[in-house]
Amino acid sequence: MLKPFIAVLLMALVTYLPRVLPLVLFRKEIKSTFIMSFLKYVPYAVLGALTFPDIFNSTGDYMTAIIGTIVALFLAFREKSLVIVAVGAIIAVYVSGLVI
Repeated sequence: MLKPFIAVLLMALVTYLPRVLPLVLFRKEIKSTFIMSFLKYVPYAVLGALTFPDIFNSTGDYMTAIIGTIVALFLAFREKSLVIVAVGAIIAVYVSGLVI
């Protein structure tokens, strides 16, 4: 019974530390433009690194995944909404799956 309790405590600590450390370490406003610009793009970079490799394995066929990715990137660069980008990519994968 002691090992599961210690495991839960360690998991809670590991989950809680990354949330509280920035609040403790950065009490003052960050004035460095370099650090601010770095922190601005970190969520996008992490999200891309986590999701991008799985895109090519999601459909079972690399060609349809590449076509869907190209359509999604094109719509995103055209500054369309997230729903339009997702639906456009889904339609592109579906149509390319029928054709290929």
